[in-house]
Amino acid sequence: MSIPLQLDITYHVVGSVQVCRFAGVQVCTPATCKHANLPHAPYNPPMLILTHENGDFDAVASLLAAHKLYPNGRPLLPRRVNHNVEQFLALYWDIFPFLRPTEWKRQRVERLILVDTQHITVVRGLISEPQVQVFDHHEPKEARKKWAYCIEPLGAATTLLVEKIKAAGLSITPEEATLFLLGIHEDTGSLTYAATTARDARAAAWLMEQGALQAALLRYLRIPFTDIQRELYAQLLKNVRWLEIGGQIIALTTAVAPPAFDEQISPIAHRLRDVLQSAALFVLVKMGSQNVQLVARSRSKQVDAAVVARAMGGGGHKQAAAANIDSPSLTAVSAQIESILPNAVTPISTVADLMSYGNVHTISATATIAQADALGQKMGHEGYPVIDMQHGRLVGLLTRRAIDRAMAHKYGDRTVRTIMQAGRVTVLETDSVERVQQLMVSEKWGQIPVVTAEQDMPLVGIVTRTDLLTHLFQPKSDTAVSMRRLLESQFSPPLWQMALAIGQMAAELHLPLYFVGGLVRDALMHKSPTDLDMVVEGDAILLALSLQKKYGGHAHVHERFGTAKWSLDTAVWQKIGTDENGTQIEPMNTDKDRKNQRSSVQSVYDDLPDSIDFITARAEFYDKPTALPEVESGSIKSDLHRRDFTINTLAVRLDGAHLGELIDFYNGRYDLKNKTLRVLHSLSFVDDPTRILRGLRLEQRLNFHFDPRTKELLNSSLSLLGRLSGARIRHEIELALLEKNPAKVMNRFGAAGALAHISPTLYWHSSAKTAMERLAALQQDAVWGKIASSAPALLTRFGVWMLSLQADTQAEGMDRLMVRNSTRAVVDGAVAAMAALESLPEAAAASVVERALRPFKPPSLLIVRAVLGRSPLLDRYYGEWRLVQTAVDGRDIRKLGLPPGPAYGQILERLRGERLDGRVQTDGEELALLQRLAADILGQTGRPSEPPLQNDPP
Repeated sequence: MSIPLQLDITYHVVGSVQVCRFAGVQVCTPATCKHANLPHAPYNPPMLILTHENGDFDAVASLLAAHKLYPNGRPLLPRRVNHNVEQFLALYWDIFPFLRPTEWKRQRVERLILVDTQHITVVRGLISEPQVQVFDHHEPKEARKKWAYCIEPLGAATTLLVEKIKAAGLSITPEEATLFLLGIHEDTGSLTYAATTARDARAAAWLMEQGALQAALLRYLRIPFTDIQRELYAQLLKNVRWLEIGGQIIALTTAVAPPAFDEQISPIAHRLRDVLQSAALFVLVKMGSQNVQLVARSRSKQVDAAVVARAMGGGGHKQAAAANIDSPSLTAVSAQIESILPNAVTPISTVADLMSYGNVHTISATATIAQADALGQKMGHEGYPVIDMQHGRLVGLLTRRAIDRAMAHKYGDRTVRTIMQAGRVTVLETDSVERVQQLMVSEKWGQIPVVTAEQDMPLVGIVTRTDLLTHLFQPKSDTAVSMRRLLESQFSPPLWQMALAIGQMAAELHLPLYFVGGLVRDALMHKSPTDLDMVVEGDAILLALSLQKKYGGHAHVHERFGTAKWSLDTAVWQKIGTDENGTQIEPMNTDKDRKNQRSSVQSVYDDLPDSIDFITARAEFYDKPTALPEVESGSIKSDLHRRDFTINTLAVRLDGAHLGELIDFYNGRYDLKNKTLRVLHSLSFVDDPTRILRGLRLEQRLNFHFDPRTKELLNSSLSLLGRLSGARIRHEIELALLEKNPAKVMNRFGAAGALAHISPTLYWHSSAKTAMERLAALQQDAVWGKIASSAPALLTRFGVWMLSLQADTQAEGMDRLMVRNSTRAVVDGAVAAMAALESLPEAAAASVVERALRPFKPPSLLIVRAVLGRSPLLDRYYGEWRLVQTAVDGRDIRKLGLPPGPAYGQILERLRGERLDGRVQTDGEELALLQRLAADILGQTGRPSEPPLQNDPP
């Protein structure tokens, strides 16, 4: 093998030994080496690190970062790099290991690393099918053999490689850190582009810690145009054409490059994008006679720049893409781009996607400001449309700020018309979100009514600043499709088919329909729901009646509350699960275990709910702390706003094309992910202190934690529990006792001070926990198993808790909780049974025990058994002695001539006692005793006795 001497031969350390190499290739053998008599490494073909042409800072920084990870790889610059990159490299060239294409000498290349691209540029010596490792942040293309991929959706490819450098513990110089920082900042627009992630920001912060020079950002990312760039920029700005596609405003501009133009177009496109402020920008520049360059930039999630670039033979990602087009006609390429654009624009969001439907609170123009103030105090909204009631039209907007200022000036008796923002600013459901944003900026209306095309009144709904901000900036972590798949995997097939059928009916009636609260929360936590309670934005009763008409069952409606309960039977479930051809529908379900459990057609309908509740979305208003709220129909947003914790404000829309859309106004998904319980506002516990108990219950059930502010608000509101009615408190405690681990929840109630604030007589003792554990164990007991399994868990658990309290406080505690008479009777029975049992000696006769415990019902005795843990007398009584009966009855006594009266009971009691105590063991012995007892009684009364019974023993 002959290697020219002009090649730089260097020594490299392998382990503790130096070897003579050039770029990893052995250049001589030990016998012929003239550099040193040293061992030599085996042949290792060169590995190149490549990126895309027209390299920007992200591409070049990625080359360097990959070299840091793979020191044997040679970072080969593209033939063209951007002007600002060239300026940077000119200053720092000597300290970086880059090779220019002219410096590359043809060698056999079998291995490549591609950074910030998935396309191989032409390299001399490259074999036809090399091994390739890709590091990129663009959308992956079709996988190829011998290629390994590391692709993640980040703002910059540099971020991905810097993370690996940091994880490997490699050190970097300030100059290297500066280049890496330039790469991240240029491709993320200094962390402002939509594709930017928190990982980009963290990587940038780490680079600053490593000494990256921030001054370089201003110097190399804001380079002034050259004269020839300014000339092209002016031409492009002059030739802009505005297109509206799918509700998106797109700028398309063309120009012919000036003679001898040899600059980059990307910086010019960046400047145009910032100036034009369009949703997307497509720049076409004719370079020479046969080439047109495309640079595409998108600011909107609805416009995918890469779709256009790929169609023209190029590539990139959604926000930035490019292509070199072989064409002599700039006009033809422009027309082709225009024809492709509809494929790159997804349907724009409309007012209907973010507005609040339902009852819009308005105010009359002739109302007084004092009346408006009262309305504002009640509703809490920031603005109210003002209506001319006489003519039924919108005439202005009244804001909370205007009301407060007027009231401060004692203007309460003046009319709303004197302080409102006069005008008529409205939108239609079909208007774009951009129009809403423009109106809010230009008209200064923070709440814009939604009307029909024909008339103002009645208002269809309203869209607020909060709605707009949520829509624009709240992260969408799940698509509707993925949310639908998640729900489908959690539901049993019949339940999911029912949800689809109801959603289809709601779509036909134009009624937005939602799963709300705990059902959505549990589904996101991969817990299968068993019920299908739904919230309807509009007329819940109409939906229920329509379902009854189509599928059967019976709809029980409550006009006053706007609710309906649709009662179901097997016929309804079967009809729901059958298509138009009479074939049973088998919805897709990824839960294979659930499908395997269905052994027959009938089993499909086992354990399905027998009814579905439909609730009209409503708003709640609290006149004073702890009072029950006023309720009226409202929007889904107002319905969610009335809920307790953010994790319970999640909703999933179900009607028609909206199926699977996740609604998250209050970042509930974020808190769910972080296992955090957070109230929606600082007066939440004041409005409804029962939320304290619900929060503590959820905390224990889900193993979540309160965020610091919520914990502070909860502790400061504990005293309000004492002002709640016993019935409301009892309901929350009953829910706690029905939890899977009730003792854990009740213990938390006690530890938090909630029970003591409800009543000083209430507390939680560890003995109740032990008793509840015994209750569960007794379900498997031979004696107590039947009653332990059949007795209501709520009843027995409550009884166990009451018996753990001091005897003199039990009655007072039940008074405070307004315990139902039936429950109280069982608890009182348990208290009395406990006392009766404790009064009995250990050697008490069976008849004595039986008479003492006979008055008490089985649930009361079960409670006592759970509290005591072990009681031989109670076990024998319940399992044996209470079942003992006499062989004779009143008819047998009458045959002996004894007239009916108190003596019958006394005789039977005596016979049963003798049986229990073993002194009478056979039916014959019992009949003999009966005859003697009857004879004694008859002898005392002087009446003649009748002949003995024919079956008397001899």
